[in-house]
Amino acid sequence: MAQRSRHTPLEDAQGLVFGTAAAAFALHMLTSAGLMTGQIAGLAVLVSYTTPYSFAEVFFVANIPFYALALWRLGWVFTLKTFLSVALLSGMSLVMPDLIGFDRLEPLAAALLFGILTGFGILALFRHGASLGGIGILGLWLQERFGIRAGWVQLTFDAGLFGVAFYFLDPVLVGVSLAGAVVLNLILAINHRRDRYVA
Repeated sequence: MAQRSRHTPLEDAQGLVFGTAAAAFALHMLTSAGLMTGQIAGLAVLVSYTTPYSFAEVFFVANIPFYALALWRLGWVFTLKTFLSVALLSGMSLVMPDLIGFDRLEPLAAALLFGILTGFGILALFRHGASLGGIGILGLWLQERFGIRAGWVQLTFDAGLFGVAFYFLDPVLVGVSLAGAVVLNLILAINHRRDRYVA
């Protein structure tokens, strides 16, 4: 079995920047196609579509309550890295539309590429001891405290969120968005295994 090694601060920094940049680009592509996703990011996307508030504002603020839980259950290092990742993603999402535009963007392609790129980005964050906060942290706590599987917590939240989205958005686009969410979750389920990589 491979010996575990610790990442240096520089390695962690590049991992957080890579992960959040991949997710920010994927998110820009997703929203440019009028699509959505799950978790707190999906909630922030839906709110940004239906209110004057931007994704960055909602995503940053909505994650704040979860930091206390992360600090309590997962430690200050994980919490700090997650806070920085959320801040980086929020900031990048503000400037991404000024840097990149799309002349043609087919919704299904955008959804699938979003799932792939975000999956890789989140894997990078996981590997460097961070996350994008939110429901994942709550799910881990509920699993440890009450034995409720974290995956079911996330699935229940996403089911409710997509149900609400059908009321506000084009049902076809919501359906296409589901394809991207499935790809993202498959990438995480298949590749995020602590026994298969050195952290």
